[in-house]
Amino acid sequence: MKFWDVLFRDDRGKNTQALVDLELRPIDRKAILEALETKDFSEGPLKEKLYGGADMWVFGKTIRKKEVYIKITMGAMSSGVICISFHLAQHKMKYPLK
Repeated sequence: MKFWDVLFRDDRGKNTQALVDLELRPIDRKAILEALETKDFSEGPLKEKLYGGADMWVFGKTIRKKEVYIKITMGAMSSGVICISFHLAQHKMKYPLK
């Protein structure tokens, strides 16, 4: 999945903590998002209720033997992807397309 730009919600503590836990640099996340495949799909579309934005999509990816919960939205028209969540999964995720 290729896209022009991505905004990460680094104001969320668990997203920042995931970088430490996974030993990732912030820039590594974009490559991980671009490597997502349909088999990584978990849920969606989910309504974005907080800001009334675009629908959200949830994916999961195993990174360094840990399951990572990734929630993205396409953002506004002509803007980049917004990565709302990028942290260790807090529960076992389901993958309906695997």
